[in-house]
Amino acid sequence: MKKSNSFTILSYAVIAVLLVLYVVPLILVLNVSLKSYPEYLMNPIGLVKDTQWSNYVSAWTEGNFANYFLNSVLYTAVATVLTIIVSILGAFPVARGYVKWSGFIYMFFLLSQFLPNPMVAQYKLMLTFKESLDFFGYDTKLGYIILKTSGTGVVFMMFVGYIKSISRELDEAAGMDGSGYTRYLFQMILPLMKPVIATGVILTAIGIWNDFVGPIMYLPSKVNYPITFGLKEFKGQYGNNWPLLACGITIVAAPLILLYTFIQKYLVDGALAGAVKS
Repeated sequence: MKKSNSFTILSYAVIAVLLVLYVVPLILVLNVSLKSYPEYLMNPIGLVKDTQWSNYVSAWTEGNFANYFLNSVLYTAVATVLTIIVSILGAFPVARGYVKWSGFIYMFFLLSQFLPNPMVAQYKLMLTFKESLDFFGYDTKLGYIILKTSGTGVVFMMFVGYIKSISRELDEAAGMDGSGYTRYLFQMILPLMKPVIATGVILTAIGIWNDFVGPIMYLPSKVNYPITFGLKEFKGQYGNNWPLLACGITIVAAPLILLYTFIQKYLVDGALAGAVKS
């Protein structure tokens, strides 16, 4: 009984530490975002006294978020959907062993996660494509979307692990009923994969939406900037407008928070998918 009480106390202590680490910074950002600039200079970490909701309007305008927002939605939505589709099409035959060297293919994806970042090679590849095709490659929306779609390693491995936990008898039954490969995959297997797909969606979307280095390298034209570039507008020569910058951070984070809210019920199941059978 004493051991159980000690474990409970330790668990609550760990949860409290995690809350401090993750929730307190969020509260501080929200608090700063509602301050006027003079009030922030007088008391940076104190509670807001005169709430300035107009800061969000100013941040949206000055940060050009209206122009950048649609670009980020396009990059994130299309690249995420393509990543999920490509990962499913690749993971199913590998998980079932319907292709030769399926174990080697899975190991290749696993080992690729430990390789150095191929940013230099990708940059040269994008320049090469741009030289032959104006609409694809360096500084093009389509080229950037295809580039982000190529990062399917973690999602692919998650899907392989989950599909292995689905009974192979479904494959045999579908074959006996005359179901085609594509129909079986998207009408029967896909609905069963909702938890792990939700996890793949949120991981992929976070990586694309919050990417800052990638657009700097591959999207130098202002017309192609994503929403994260709006944060640069609040950096001045002699200082930063921290209240507006905090508003910008909140605006950038809000869509991902909403996405997480809608699919959170699937995340735990997806994260643990394939942990028992693999």
